[in-house]
Amino acid sequence: MSVASPWLRYAVLLGLGSAHAFSFAAGPLPAWILPFLQIGCLAFLAWHVFASPSTGKAAWRGFAFGLGYFAVGLYWIFISLHTYGGLASPLAAGAVLILSAGLALYLTLACAVSYRLSANALQSVTRFGGQFLIAAVWASSWTLAEWLRGTLFTGLPWLNIGYAHIDGLLAGWGPITGVYGLAWLAAFIAAAIALLARAQGNANNTPAAAAVATGIVLALVGAGLSYISWSRPHGEPILVRLAQGNVPQSQKFDPELMQQGMEAYMQLAALPAKQQGAVPSLIVLPETIMTLFQDSYVPQVWDQWRHIAREQNAAIIMGAPLHSVADGKDRYTNSAIAFNGDTPLDQLLSGMPDMHYDKHHLVPFGEFVPTGFRWFVDALTIPLGDFDRGDERQTLFPLAGQTIAPNICYEDVFGEEIIQSVRASEQHGPGATLLINISNLGWFGNSWALHQHLQISRMRSLETARPMLRATNTGMTAAIDPDGAVRASLPAHVKGVIDVEVQGSTGLTPYVRWGNAPVLVISLLLLGLGIRQSRTRHGRKVLE
Repeated sequence: MSVASPWLRYAVLLGLGSAHAFSFAAGPLPAWILPFLQIGCLAFLAWHVFASPSTGKAAWRGFAFGLGYFAVGLYWIFISLHTYGGLASPLAAGAVLILSAGLALYLTLACAVSYRLSANALQSVTRFGGQFLIAAVWASSWTLAEWLRGTLFTGLPWLNIGYAHIDGLLAGWGPITGVYGLAWLAAFIAAAIALLARAQGNANNTPAAAAVATGIVLALVGAGLSYISWSRPHGEPILVRLAQGNVPQSQKFDPELMQQGMEAYMQLAALPAKQQGAVPSLIVLPETIMTLFQDSYVPQVWDQWRHIAREQNAAIIMGAPLHSVADGKDRYTNSAIAFNGDTPLDQLLSGMPDMHYDKHHLVPFGEFVPTGFRWFVDALTIPLGDFDRGDERQTLFPLAGQTIAPNICYEDVFGEEIIQSVRASEQHGPGATLLINISNLGWFGNSWALHQHLQISRMRSLETARPMLRATNTGMTAAIDPDGAVRASLPAHVKGVIDVEVQGSTGLTPYVRWGNAPVLVISLLLLGLGIRQSRTRHGRKVLE
């Protein structure tokens, strides 16, 4: 092998990782091809890892793939840091690369562990059990790495490979295993394909072919599972208005234009019904349409909002930063509030309406300052950057005969947290029959972030068997059915509303009941089996 060959291999893996990033939202590519692209790219990585001469080389190959994967998949962070955060281009690009490298380390670990536990077994392609175990160890290592990425340092599980399969055959497993289970299945199939490719030309490639056949069966079972209904209707259907004001991020926090942005949402909320008699009973507006704390506005502003609710005979849910005082301490939260025409004015002014939700999972740098990074946040011009955290499970909103669980912006990336609101609570009452996500992705321009986030919300609906309503500032505003299908949506970066009929649902999916525990336990057990087999083979090799 020439001196240039290793670098060429890393360049190929970097390119494969970059191509892999196209798997997570339709747009450049049609939705039907995304699952195949994801598995195909990961199979190529697995092939390269399995062909590695050492654990160290396997790790570096995983890192090269991961760097391309995250740098391309999360390129839109550059827009928030540079265009709207005011950070110089080299620093913003460097920050994206550093973040991508950090996330790639999780994949590096997965590739290293998988190779280390499978190295001896990879020398033989004739053992049935060995090929299944190699694929299972790969899938388990990958899934546990995904889980660590979504948990450590507050977590960033964006671009979990399971999201590529929301429109694929594996989607039917979503209500049972959650997105981490889909990641395990996708990784197993990719590894099986890689093993079959390695076995070509061998006199006996049946074991590897059997592993691929197992993957095909799992996919077909997933297709069958998609026909199971995991929920049942709750109450009567309700008509909901979802508003998208398309207020440019460059104007949203401009002191001279804040009023204009808020008035744009007042106009959308006050629009007459699109059809006679089809009057929405619930109006949902995005995150932080009130860009100042609620007590910074004169009472007349809140009277205007109450007047709109009264005239529309509807409840309004909207995002607003709240300042409240509890036990003599000031508290600042990124919140969602619900009110109608009869809500007392003093509740709105005090930041303590009966129905309010305080964001629990805050965004590092954007909503709280990690220890030691104050200097970095001070270099940005991002407003509202240091909030207090709400509780994970809070009292939900009883509205229009439904129990509504709001979540704010990227909180719906954390499926294990969303299911808490679907379960009943002794302290906080019944679980949600309807999920609502309010977001402002204007920070990321007209980028993949908007479409990737829609895929994530669809997965939350699939996992919980609950409809999800999304009201966003610039996109993607949409109504999602309990099976993850998009019922109605607005194009990104247009101003408008959707008036859509929604049916709440009840009933608990296996994933809501058990969360990530089954997938994590199975993955750990399979890794334990891989460790045992690796030691056994090593001992036999020494004896020989």
